[in-house]
Amino acid sequence: MQRTDILGVGFDNVNMAEAFERAEALLDGGSHYIVTPNSEIVYDAQTDDALRGILNRADLVLPDGVGVVKASRILGTPLKEKVAGVEVAEALLSVFARRGDSLYLLGAKPGIAERAAEKMTQIAPGLKIAGTHDGYFKDDAAAAAEVRASGADAVYVCLGSPRQEKFISENLGAMGCKLAIGLGGSLDVFAGEAKRAPKIFIKLGLEWFWRLLRQPSRIGRMMRLPKFLRAAKKEARRRKKEAK
Repeated sequence: MQRTDILGVGFDNVNMAEAFERAEALLDGGSHYIVTPNSEIVYDAQTDDALRGILNRADLVLPDGVGVVKASRILGTPLKEKVAGVEVAEALLSVFARRGDSLYLLGAKPGIAERAAEKMTQIAPGLKIAGTHDGYFKDDAAAAAEVRASGADAVYVCLGSPRQEKFISENLGAMGCKLAIGLGGSLDVFAGEAKRAPKIFIKLGLEWFWRLLRQPSRIGRMMRLPKFLRAAKKEARRRKKEAK
């Protein structure tokens, strides 16, 4: 299916239900990976050729950020909606439990993955957790070997971008799993270490502002959003000029 180009990154134009359906289908054979880029990741991908290539080769590219959706509208190719990776990840838990597929959790601070695993088994009774490992490792090959040894069918990789995307790309075969998903700080959310914004903030597209209020130190990262939107406007003008 043709993707929607947002500053060099092709996004699958899906809503949450369609994203969930496609993600579930990827469990039926082969080895696949899903990425969940927000505006910060897309902005970085403009100057990181390796990251951009990894994103575009993914089996499913989800717009995990209101900035990406806004940029798509600026460019005249609107995406259906923001699709939060953490929500897709939660919805898949019941699928894993029903199918008997096991899940490995990789990333976050020591102890977080274990707490997240406890919460996940409460959300989806019968879910098999193949193993856990924090994100503080230096030997990627060894970490991938642990995933393979666990026999995991799927792995949630939460190492932050671009590390998680590059880890998945370089180690997908070595991990031996059906599906790998890059999910940023999602394990912190599952573990209760971090909270998502109240629903009203999410509905209004102000989740980024809520995070900034809770963590003012994020201001440096947040400055990428206006830069990203300016880049989208510049690209829109370029496309309009070319179309004349």
